[in-house]
Amino acid sequence: MLLTFLNMLATIISVISLLIVTYGVFVGIIAFMRNEIKRFNGTYTINNIRQLRADFGSYLLLGLEFLIASDILKTVVDPTLDELAILGGVVVVRTVLSVFLNKEIKELAENESLKL
Repeated sequence: MLLTFLNMLATIISVISLLIVTYGVFVGIIAFMRNEIKRFNGTYTINNIRQLRADFGSYLLLGLEFLIASDILKTVVDPTLDELAILGGVVVVRTVLSVFLNKEIKELAENESLKL
């Protein structure tokens, strides 16, 4: 019964991860469209696209965090080499995304502080 509960919980967390990433994609598409409209209006700046990338990356990272939690539960329930490989791959992707996103956010903060 505990295994069934953990499998169901892992599935629910995976769906939450999917919803977070999907929501981030929709927010990103809307921000991208607004950015392109600004390009036609002449109010476009490179910081707009950087902010879009940082925001979208944040949604991706949050979705990956939930996916890691789900994969950990699946690995506890069925500890196979395939599950461990998937978990390792997701952790590596999340780490790489986090490093580049943090770099991007730091550059944005520096650019904003230079404007003041």
